[in-house]
Amino acid sequence: MTDKNHYTAAEILAVLSSRQLRDGQVVFAGVGTPLLAATLAQRLRCPGLTILFEGGVVGAFVEPGKLPPSTNDQRCTKRANMVLGSADVLLLLQRGYVDVGFMGGAQIDQFGNLNSSYIGDPKDPKTRLPGTGGGNDISSLTSMIVAMKHEKRRFVENVDFITSPGFIRGGNSRAESGLPAGGMFRVITELAIFGFDEVSRRMKVLALNPGISREEVQDNTGFKLDFDAKTTVTEPPTDHELQTLRMLDPERLFTA
Repeated sequence: MTDKNHYTAAEILAVLSSRQLRDGQVVFAGVGTPLLAATLAQRLRCPGLTILFEGGVVGAFVEPGKLPPSTNDQRCTKRANMVLGSADVLLLLQRGYVDVGFMGGAQIDQFGNLNSSYIGDPKDPKTRLPGTGGGNDISSLTSMIVAMKHEKRRFVENVDFITSPGFIRGGNSRAESGLPAGGMFRVITELAIFGFDEVSRRMKVLALNPGISREEVQDNTGFKLDFDAKTTVTEPPTDHELQTLRMLDPERLFTA
């Protein structure tokens, strides 16, 4: 076991995210923490995990110190199963071959909708963000895991724009909007792990990270949180997990 002073917020985010993945799954991973977490899971617990990139790499195997900075970077093709065009990779989603989508986002709301388009008034936004890319396809057709920094300005009651749908307006609204499968599975932050109520589809706390109180999580959230009746405390990163993580990202590009 490790002391919380021995790992960064970004490291616990990557480790806890990696624990959500299961051997044999096919995961569509975004760059940064999602890819690092998927690669960590592949190295430690899930040798049969298949990682897909939006840029076309299927079955990526990331070499230590060579984490790609964008979804179109081809440095992971060396030991990949195949390399397709972006359209063909997205078709795998439509055909049901992908189990998990794994992304980050600038904003998330109480129903798990993600915004990566803009912040503020659409006619005069305060900030323009990268946009959807394949984010809408991924969130519409898979069970989603989201890893992101926990701040009140990011965890809002309603996102300024739904780039990637979660449970939309809650309840059955996702299915009623033409998306009968998938939806948000987990949200991982440096403070806690969140799931979604099976009926209301509102976000709820499943587990607090070591040393984090309920009040701290609520104070950093822009809407009222529900807490699961069996809210637990997550196990901190182990030395082995941290050593492997730091081996994969020796320059601390994603875990500083």
